Amino acid sequence: MVMISRIRLKRKGLECLLSPLEAEILKILWAEKKMRVRDIYDKLKCKRKVAHTSIAVILDRLYKKKFVARNVEAGLGGNHYIYSVRITRADFENSVIKKTVDKLVENFGDVAINYFHEKFAKKKIDN
Repeated sequence: MVMISRIRLKRKGLECLLSPLEAEILKILWAEKKMRVRDIYDKLKCKRKVAHTSIAVILDRLYKKKFVARNVEAGLGGNHYIYSVRITRADFENSVIKKTVDKLVENFGDVAINYFHEKFAKKKIDN
């Protein structure tokens, strides 16, 4: 289960849950599977002005939130972290929806259940 502490309702997609840079880095990792900080930096620098160290800090945060895994790999200049996602985008989105709905039911009980029932029963009729 992913660790989400708050939802920013005014934002859309991943950015309602993550910072814009966190979301962009995760999108790159979902597409590329495994990358070094330098590789991610090279992909991002043509889209936005960002420091190499900022990407390293964000990857460390994503690691602590359990979104990404990292392994040490020996290379030129010493050891490097190789980052990869721990969860597919679909599983991430499903996990967020499940956690959100479960929390709403836990906090509001029958009111939440009745709302979902009315909302989705109405959608079925409209289709």
